[in-house]
Amino acid sequence: MITHRRRAVLLAAPLLLTGCGGGAMASPGHPSGDAKAGASTPAAVPIPAPSRELTVESAPQQLPGLGPKTLAEIPADARQAVVVTGRGKNSPLSTVVLYEHTATGWQAGDNWPAHNALKGWSEHHMGGDLRSPVGVYGLTDAGGLLRDPGTRLPYHRSGGFTAPGTGFEGEPLAGSFDYVIAINYNREPGTSPLDWTRPLGASRGGGIWFHVDHGGPTHGCVSISEADMKDLLRALDPDRHPVVVMGDAKSLAR
Repeated sequence: MITHRRRAVLLAAPLLLTGCGGGAMASPGHPSGDAKAGASTPAAVPIPAPSRELTVESAPQQLPGLGPKTLAEIPADARQAVVVTGRGKNSPLSTVVLYEHTATGWQAGDNWPAHNALKGWSEHHMGGDLRSPVGVYGLTDAGGLLRDPGTRLPYHRSGGFTAPGTGFEGEPLAGSFDYVIAINYNREPGTSPLDWTRPLGASRGGGIWFHVDHGGPTHGCVSISEADMKDLLRALDPDRHPVVVMGDAKSLAR
């Protein structure tokens, strides 16, 4: 829950309240994502994940496409995993799949086309490098400009989620932060996505979110369509300790 004092601090400093890998200050060209009517969306990226036709009996015990190094980073109590698989190390296109762990293995949901950062991925993300961080991170907090669509995560609605300006391809960013899910890279879990605490220091970037796709690359976030964002928000259950596993396919396979 956001305290009155914390909310006042957040709203008093709007220039610092940016997501999608913003550095110390906001950027008018901050690509963050909104799939509005008529906006382009990236083509689906094929990844080594099972389709929705997977039967219960054949559910894999380990998440497909992930190597031993990546699997070792997933907490033992995680029962939901959002796997973001990038098309390539330097590509802004990726695919998102929500996996649910059951008694018989990991069950895959739908494939959602997504954008990641303009220059692809980095295993040592720095603020302003225009790359999304590779790794496994918790998903504990959500928020947005619009009212809670029905998520079980703590949800902070605020005008601080306004996204002005245009993206890398000239697309408007308005609505990009209508719905967001904070990715726990260089942030304090249990706080609003707008919280500016950076445990690794400001130079390592922050404000890495899932948010609504605007039809172009981001500064560091992962963006999916508005409908898919609502589905993801409603599906995530804090009692199942959800995590995101994100990176280009080659990095995740290690």
